[in-house]
Amino acid sequence: MSESTTRARHRAARRPSTPLTELASAASEQMGTVGRRTAVVAASSGLMVSMVAVPATAADHVAAPALAAVDTAALTASARAVLNTSPVVASPAEAVFTVDAPAVTAEKPAPPPEPVRTRTASRTAERAAATPAAQTQATNNPIPQSVSGNAVLEVAARYVGVPYVSGGSTPDGFDCSGFTSYVYAQLGISLPRTSSAQRNAGQVVSRADAQPGDLIWSPGHIGIYAGGNQMIDAPRPGKTIQFRSIWQSNPTFIRIG
Repeated sequence: MSESTTRARHRAARRPSTPLTELASAASEQMGTVGRRTAVVAASSGLMVSMVAVPATAADHVAAPALAAVDTAALTASARAVLNTSPVVASPAEAVFTVDAPAVTAEKPAPPPEPVRTRTASRTAERAAATPAAQTQATNNPIPQSVSGNAVLEVAARYVGVPYVSGGSTPDGFDCSGFTSYVYAQLGISLPRTSSAQRNAGQVVSRADAQPGDLIWSPGHIGIYAGGNQMIDAPRPGKTIQFRSIWQSNPTFIRIG
C-alpha cells in the first residue's frame, strides 16, 4: 500500500499596499528621464514634496522640459483622496541658506612683570652694619661673652674679618695700631698712631687687674684685651681681624681714660 504526499504551494510574501504606495507606483511608471532629475517623496503624514536636483554644468541655463503628467485616474479612490487633501511644498532651485557664526576676538596676554633689581651695599657699609653674631661666622674663633655690654669690644667686634693692611687705619684694612686707634676714636677717645706711642698713652695695670677693653701691648704689636686669655687684634699680613688666644708670654696691659 503506497502513500502519496502533496506539498502545498505558498504565496510569496508581498509588501502591504496602501494608498500612498499606489500613488508612488503610478507616478514612477509615468515619469520619464529628463535633463534634470526629479524625485517625488511621499511622507507618511501625507505631505508631498517635489525636489529638483540641478547639475552644476553649463546646461543648467537651458530650460528643462516639463515633467510628464501623472494619470490620477488609475489611482484608487482612497489614494486620490489623500492626493487631493495633501498640501504641496516646493523648494526653489536657487534657495540660499545662511549660518550666523559668533564673532571671535583674541586678547593680547599681559606682559610678564619685570625683575626687581636690588643694589648691593658696599663692603665697608656691610661691615659697619654687621652684628657681632654675624661676624662670628667670619672667623674660626668665637666672640667671647665679655664683648656683651663692653663698649670698646662691641665696636671692635664689628670689624672681625677685615684684612690686615700695612699702614691701614680704615675698615678697608687695618694694621695693629691703626685698628686700636680707630676703635677708640668711635668712642671719642684719641690715641697716638703707633703702637709704641700707645704704650705710653694710658696707665699700666697688672694682668690680674686688667679688664676687657684695655690695651694689650708687646714690643712691635698692640691689640685689645677681651678678658680671660682672649684678645682681638690685626695680627699680620695675610690675616684678618679676629678674636684669639693671647700669644705673648709677658704682655703689658694699659688702661685708657
